[in-house]
Amino acid sequence: MPADILESLKPTILVIFGINGDLSRRKLLPAIYQLVKQDLLPETFCIVGVTRNEMSNKELLEGMQQTMAESGKKCDPHMLQKLSDMIEMVAMDLLDPAQYAQLRERLNGIENDRGVCMNRLFYLAIPAQIFEPVVAQLGKNDLSKSCQHGTGASRLLVEKPFGYDLASAHELLNVLGEHYSEEQIYRIDHYLAKETAQNILNFRFQNPIFARNWDNKSIKHIMITAAESIGIEGRVAFYEQTGALRDLIQSHLLQLLALVTMEKPKTLTSADVHHQKLELLKSITPIAPNMVEANAVRGQYDTYRAEVENADSLSETYAAIRLEIDNPRWEGVPILLRTGKALAEKVVDIAVVFSDEDDLTQENVLTIRIQPNEGIALQLLVKKPGFTNEVEPVQMDFCYRNSFSGQSAHPDAYERVIIDAFRGDKTLFATSFEVIASWEIIESVIHEWAKNDTGLEIYKTGSWGPKAADTLAEKAGMAWVMPDMQVCQTHTHATK
Repeated sequence: MPADILESLKPTILVIFGINGDLSRRKLLPAIYQLVKQDLLPETFCIVGVTRNEMSNKELLEGMQQTMAESGKKCDPHMLQKLSDMIEMVAMDLLDPAQYAQLRERLNGIENDRGVCMNRLFYLAIPAQIFEPVVAQLGKNDLSKSCQHGTGASRLLVEKPFGYDLASAHELLNVLGEHYSEEQIYRIDHYLAKETAQNILNFRFQNPIFARNWDNKSIKHIMITAAESIGIEGRVAFYEQTGALRDLIQSHLLQLLALVTMEKPKTLTSADVHHQKLELLKSITPIAPNMVEANAVRGQYDTYRAEVENADSLSETYAAIRLEIDNPRWEGVPILLRTGKALAEKVVDIAVVFSDEDDLTQENVLTIRIQPNEGIALQLLVKKPGFTNEVEPVQMDFCYRNSFSGQSAHPDAYERVIIDAFRGDKTLFATSFEVIASWEIIESVIHEWAKNDTGLEIYKTGSWGPKAADTLAEKAGMAWVMPDMQVCQTHTHATK
């Protein structure tokens, strides 16, 4: 990390509500552990871990170690101790107003011990249902303001979902806005912090071969896929009330689409990037109620209802939608977004299909692979060796792990999220205006699907989802592209 970034990291207290929960154990604590190993935390730093019941540092970090071990990562005892020394655990009833005054005094005491006013970051790694009372109490107890001496920043870090639908999103934003300014609120979308996602704007605008041809004259269609091979992994309560459309399309995939299709910002500063992203999201035509059946597909994998013990569940584990962007650059270009659980493979990528407007039969496919094995691949048509002029597709590709093998590994998404929140850089965080614009796009789909099970197709675990999704693509003059088995290789069209 550049020295100037490290120097910008001010003394900080990171308060994690729900530090013993699934999100913290799987994502936050491992990310902080890696930052400890790389010596990338502020020189004066403390974590206050808030739990419902008493818990020791040892118990907390044992849970993190177990999670990391499951993914083949081993912890260094010295670094574990170093991390442990940074943590102060606090048992607290989040619905008891009196305990927030005690939390404030605890934070004041930490600053007094260190002799410096510290930035205060409050990370809500808790169920969305209790966001509002927690935020309200933070505000009422002056924890949304500066440190006790008035020289530090107070920031609120919020995980999705940002509401349940358009109305609840407005309600949540109003509650947050009563106690925090927009500048203080960091809405986390970890997809945007993935290295390949960060590279999208640079790739588009720094390479003339693409910058000059990134429009409806050269691009035939765009497809974004977020597929998971696992099911809901025990997250019954969350998934029963959320579903695939809210879980990934409303947030992650629409944000990725904005990066792929937005106009070039004046600069890559946070304000300019967010301005262009919002303009793009507002130009997407919302799916009208009478067009839901034609432009949206939902499915549910075959063992889901048994897993959640609800034979009548309408929660979709697969969702696909067709969108159109109403502006001169993208007029007439169909766009497909899809996501699903229990599918054939785990893959998140963006496929941009180029063709000549005078000859749509020839295509070049550009694939931006977000995960796994991050990279970018371009499929080209070349002449086969021999005496004929027959052509076949080949590919050129760039893989992070190959091209930058001599450098340190790029940071995990949550490592980047944490560092950017520390230094007050909001570029990779969603704004409230973007959240509302995204809900408006899919609002009718949510409410139409809630009425009954019409169109809810059961699909086989390990397949690529509902057959209706193939029909959706075909009606748009497209075909879904499927992941090639080779690492960092571009997609090949699925065989029927």
